[in-house]
This record gives sequence, structure tokens and C-alpha cells, in this order.
Amino acid sequence: METPSVLKVEHEELHGELAHAMKSGGRTGEAAKAVAEVMHPHFLKEEEYALPPLGLLRALSTGTIESGMVEALKLTDRLEAELPTMLAEHEKIVAALERLAEAANAEDKPEYARFAERLIAHALTEEAISYPAALLIGRYLKAVLPKSS
Repeated sequence: METPSVLKVEHEELHGELAHAMKSGGRTGEAAKAVAEVMHPHFLKEEEYALPPLGLLRALSTGTIESGMVEALKLTDRLEAELPTMLAEHEKIVAALERLAEAANAEDKPEYARFAERLIAHALTEEAISYPAALLIGRYLKAVLPKSS
């Protein structure tokens, strides 16, 4: 069970763009550093337990069920328990991103304002799709796997 590569690549790209914003200097660079402080630990949690269950989607969508999939339940149960914290972290990240966009606009660095908007959209996508999908995977597996698993 691995995080889908497209999601890994997206996280890597976001980290790279944030690093560029931090190096841009001025208020924009400082605001980007503040984003990194709240975002980095959150991304680590996502990569640890929120996103890997999504790697099962393709197999599950074709009806493939394997006993080893029971391991995903540890992750989805943890996501369910941590979801309020994850969503609260998103609120802090979005607030920091709004400050980044404001600083970037004030300093005529529109590329970093657009980056902030894209990262806000990324967080909203996780809230609307990625997290619920991971939770559904856990619920589905609990329903279909033999109880002895």
C-alpha cells in the first residue's frame, strides 16, 4: 500500500514551490516560512497515514480484495481519530497562505500569490475528496474482509 505517485509528486512540487517562495525575500519570504512551519508537520502526517490508503483505490474499484489490505485499517482508523486535528491544521495553513498571498501581492510577486491560491485549493481537495475517500476505504474493508483478519 503506497500513496498514489501522482499525490507524492504533487506534494514534492508544492514543497519545491514553497522553498522558492521562502528564498524570494521580503515579506513574501517571511510569510512563506510561516507557511512551511505549519505545513511541513501536516504533510508528514498525510504521508504517514492519510494518503497511503488511497493506493488501494484501483484494486478495490476492480473488486480485488486481499487479506493484506487489513493493514490499511490501522491507517484509516488513525485518520478518523486525527481528522479534527488535521482539519484544524488546514485552517492554520490556509490562514498562513492568505497572509502569503497578501504579502506577494503587496510586493508584486504574483507567482507566489497564485501558488498560495493553488495550495489552498489543494487543502480543500483533501478535505472534500482525499480524506473522505481514505475513510471510505477503511469502512469498506471492515465490511468486506473476514472478521478473523
